[in-house]
Amino acid sequence: MTNGLPKAVRRISNQPTGRRYRRRPVGFFVEIMVRDAFYFLIPTLVAALVLLAAGWKWSAMAALLVALFFAYFFRDPFREIPVDPGVIVSPADGRIVKLEPVGDSLALSIFLSPFDVHVNRAPISGTILSQEYRKGRFLAAYDHRASVENERLIITIGSKEGGRQLTFALIAGVLARRIVPWKKPGEAVRKGDKIALIRFGSRVDVFLPSGCEVLVKPGDQVKGGSSIIARWRLL
Repeated sequence: MTNGLPKAVRRISNQPTGRRYRRRPVGFFVEIMVRDAFYFLIPTLVAALVLLAAGWKWSAMAALLVALFFAYFFRDPFREIPVDPGVIVSPADGRIVKLEPVGDSLALSIFLSPFDVHVNRAPISGTILSQEYRKGRFLAAYDHRASVENERLIITIGSKEGGRQLTFALIAGVLARRIVPWKKPGEAVRKGDKIALIRFGSRVDVFLPSGCEVLVKPGDQVKGGSSIIARWRLL
C-alpha cells in the first residue's frame, strides 16, 4: 500500500489528472467546510467569546477547542473523481473492516472514526432509485452488529449502463445520531457527487453485486469519491 491506497487502486489513482479524472469547481466555503458546520460552530464560538468576556479564560479555551473540532469534523476537502465508467468508488472515507458474502452480493463495510471526513459521495453515476430510512439501535459503528441493528439510510442508485444497480447503507453509530441526505429519489447523480452527511462517527456498507471485481481488502484506508473499491466486470 502507498498513501493509504491498495496497489490495485494506486495504479489508477497515480495517473496524471486528465481524462481519468474530472475536477469539481465549488464555492470556497463549501470546499473547506460543509454548511452544517455552522449550526455547531457559530454557537460554540459565541460561547467562547462570552466566557472570555466574563474572564473565564480556561472555559473559553475549552469552548474554542470544541469549535476547532467542529471545523475539522465538518471539513469538505477537494477530491479528484475517476471518470472511468467501469469503476466503483468508495462512498465514504475510512477503514475497510469487513468483506462478507450476503446473498448474491458482497458486503463491504467502511468504518468512519470521528476524525474521518463524513461527507458521503455517490459510488457510481446514475439515478437514485430509492432511499429507505430504517430505525434501529446506536451500537458503536465498529461493532459488526451495527450493520443489521443500527439506524440507517439505504440508498440504491441505478446506472443506465447495462442496467446496473448498486445499493449502500449509511449507518448511524453511538455518536452519529443523525444522517442528513442531500439528494432525493429520482435525482440524477454523477460518480463522486456529495449525497449525504453522517454526524460524528459512523459506518457505511456497500453491497457489491456478484459481477464485480473487488480491488480492496480489510484494513485498507479509502477516501470517498476518489478511492476505487471495485470494478464492474465486462458484460
